[in-house]
Amino acid sequence: MRFANRVVIVTGAGSGIGRATAVEFAREGAKVIAADVDVESGKQTVMSIKNEGGESSFVHVDMSFFESVQQLVTKTKERYGKLDVMFNNAGVSVKQRCNVLELPHEEYHRIVNINQHGIFFGIQAAGNAMKESGGVIINTASIYAFMADRGAFPYHASKAAVVGMTRSAALDLARYNIRVAGIAPGLVDTGIVAEWKDNPDIWRKIERAHMRGKAGQPGEVAKVVTFLASDDASFMNGHVFCVDDGAAAFKR
Repeated sequence: MRFANRVVIVTGAGSGIGRATAVEFAREGAKVIAADVDVESGKQTVMSIKNEGGESSFVHVDMSFFESVQQLVTKTKERYGKLDVMFNNAGVSVKQRCNVLELPHEEYHRIVNINQHGIFFGIQAAGNAMKESGGVIINTASIYAFMADRGAFPYHASKAAVVGMTRSAALDLARYNIRVAGIAPGLVDTGIVAEWKDNPDIWRKIERAHMRGKAGQPGEVAKVVTFLASDDASFMNGHVFCVDDGAAAFKR
């Protein structure tokens, strides 16, 4: 019960890595605020936690607006009096792959507003809430912050920004005893990659890009997040850790 009496916000908690991590935090004793733009899926996560005897509540959030993120943090502090861990996990992928020269500006802004600006808003709102007592902020990047694939320019740009923001925020917030770290998942079997899974040939090709030739599961990533947020990782700060079965570590 590494998170007994601790208060944790998980954004993007309605599905995938977010849901698995919210459940894992609750299993380890945390009071979990499950935040998502999708009300129904977020409430389903809360129900899953409560069915296991954990404590959780849902708060609607749109990570592309600072006011919404600030309200999420404010509601958490009003309810519990503190915030110990912020997992900035909410993110989106490209709707349709295209060359950067043909990329619609509205698609670029849609992705960057959530994947990049949303992380900044989460860091700032949570950091201010943690200034007096310290805490941990974990951000979700991607292995595509470190490598490129065709047709996904705004996704790569936004996830690379998360790496830089994590390092910079860790340096700025260390004086307040706030640690900031991140994860860079490889292929994880979640809804965000559903279009790939619908095509068996593409799915197998992507799986083979990982050392053991298979996709990760959300629960495997959740274990890494809870470790990084725990006191067991107290000397780990300012880095983004690949959770990718080695996909970013070898030449294809």
